[in-house]
Amino acid sequence: MGDEVLLDAGAVSRCRRRVHLEHDPDMRDVPLPPPDPTAQQRIDDATAHREAIARQLAEATGPDATWVHIKRALPAAERVLRTEEAFAEGAQYIWGALLPGDPVGHRRGGVDLLVRTATGYVPVLVVRHRITDRGQGAPTTVLTDLDPAHRGPDEARKVRAQPRDQLRLAHLRRMLQTYGKAEPDRAVGGVIGLDADVVVWHDLTAGTWPGGRSALDEYDARFADRLAVATAAATGAEALAAPSRVLECRRCPFWPTCEVALTESRDVSLVVRGEDAGELRKAGVSTVDELAALDPAAEAPTRNWTGGTFTDAIMLARAWLADLTVVRRAPRVRVSRADVEIDVDMESFGDAGAYLWGTWLSGVDIGVPQGYRAFATWDPLPTDDEARSFAQFWAWFTDIRERTHAAGLTFRAYCYNALAENRWLFGSAERFGAYPGIPAKAAIQSFVDSEEWVDLFRSVTDQFLCSRGKGLKVIAPVAGFSWRDPEAGGEASMRWYRDAVGMDGAVPDESQRERLLRYNEDDVLATHALREWMTSRADAEVPYMLDL
Repeated sequence: MGDEVLLDAGAVSRCRRRVHLEHDPDMRDVPLPPPDPTAQQRIDDATAHREAIARQLAEATGPDATWVHIKRALPAAERVLRTEEAFAEGAQYIWGALLPGDPVGHRRGGVDLLVRTATGYVPVLVVRHRITDRGQGAPTTVLTDLDPAHRGPDEARKVRAQPRDQLRLAHLRRMLQTYGKAEPDRAVGGVIGLDADVVVWHDLTAGTWPGGRSALDEYDARFADRLAVATAAATGAEALAAPSRVLECRRCPFWPTCEVALTESRDVSLVVRGEDAGELRKAGVSTVDELAALDPAAEAPTRNWTGGTFTDAIMLARAWLADLTVVRRAPRVRVSRADVEIDVDMESFGDAGAYLWGTWLSGVDIGVPQGYRAFATWDPLPTDDEARSFAQFWAWFTDIRERTHAAGLTFRAYCYNALAENRWLFGSAERFGAYPGIPAKAAIQSFVDSEEWVDLFRSVTDQFLCSRGKGLKVIAPVAGFSWRDPEAGGEASMRWYRDAVGMDGAVPDESQRERLLRYNEDDVLATHALREWMTSRADAEVPYMLDL
């Protein structure tokens, strides 16, 4: 039965336990939840993006090019047959190829585009994420030049780290080699990203991975491991992968299965995730109870500890056993406050842009209406109108700071997890620098480096231990705050946004715009409520960790 195991490219990036469950015969009849609407929308968006690129490339390569377009909706057997026919015909471009399953190499999979060179085929992926950043050195060709021999260092772009893209290309490279269709002299593969302006070409033999490994080295090692895990599951041998909570669990269809097993065993990964949980198990600490019983003053039982202090891990375990969402790390909780305060929350649509900057002004009256104010564009992203809305936000924001300083008062602005807001502050300055009212990057840098920009996520991290996560939707309710919309969340807001702007030719839905504004207002109110609670009541309402 081991010979029947066929792995796709995604297996090398997935959780090892998920690979086990995907090949466990006992799981075949277990019902799995369908993709949530947001996940399905991402799939649909990626499909539409690929098809748009296919049309563009087919037109650009001209009528003399041999272009074979194989529709993904066809049955797998027919897609394989058409792919083999395209190989036999020597087609220059094969879109939607599906390679035959490889029972010897245990691989299966398809690819967006195969490009024939003088000596073989190279794979090209079309993805719906950004593949470059501003910088220099990315090996690219223009979008319509699909010959890797023409690639050269780009003076305006550097490669953005996207490990999964490279691992997918490595998987396809191995499959093409199996069937004698790979270009023998160059192990390269291309990627076309969200911006669809260039092809980035990856040398799969270059030592760009940790330790000087190449993408092929990394892939081969991971594939061998996942194949062993899948084969053990398929044959009923002793499982090589036990359940353990990791970040991937949040979107995994098998999480309900694993959650039951982990809760029943009170597994240590419920409070300590990732490699640290594995290190604890090696040291004989497998359950939350065993971790909670350890001496907080003792050293970690492993030298490879990565996630905060070992004392924190013990206290998290004790908080979990006491059913506490948060406990205080600090004897007294403090937050930097000011005379005039603004809460800021940004809404973006994937990598396409930031369409809404929401604010809540409070504190001393400086002659500007207090409360909620939003700066938005309702043109579907990407759009240059984003420059207008961002410029208006920055002008208003700067005016508040200047008025405050002129009055001899102190100023603070607050967000929850500045990584997101900072990304779009700098990104907007870079992308729209030529537009009126857009601040210079230096002005953004000066602000975010100042004590006037306060990241409440960092304040929470420094002063609390959070047994159920540190997201705003988890922490703000501890402070007594609740969102008006029962579906409030980043994933749901993506669906609302599509309706609000009328993407894909639909009629814009005004009610969804109002819903997004209400949701954004609640987000800034949540940070305001959290800050007030941390200042006034948290010391009394949250136990101190050393008292557990």
